[in-house]
Amino acid sequence: MKILMSSNGTVIASATLDDNASARYFATLLPLKLVLKDYAATEKIADLPSALPTSGAPAGYKPSAGDLSYYAPWGNLAIFHKGFEYSSGLIRLGRLETGLEAMRRKGPLSVVLTRELP
Repeated sequence: MKILMSSNGTVIASATLDDNASARYFATLLPLKLVLKDYAATEKIADLPSALPTSGAPAGYKPSAGDLSYYAPWGNLAIFHKGFEYSSGLIRLGRLETGLEAMRRKGPLSVVLTRELP
């Protein structure tokens, strides 16, 4: 499934979600308004309104720039704009196709995530 990320009514990024239980549940939360905040000069993060299922997910993974992930211990969305080390509790939800440069801008970013219409 493809999703779009908009800010101030303009699409700033697009992504494709993976086919796993966490990503499928994440898709049911859309449309979703979030404020993405800088974290560790590596990612943008935002709290989600509910926990995502993690059954069947790997114990963790090593994210790359452009990955959309769920960090289960904190219950937040993480969009990586730099690669990072293997992290336990991190589940990949999908991958940005466009918009990585928007994630690299410093400061909070108010966004709306929606499903891309066919």
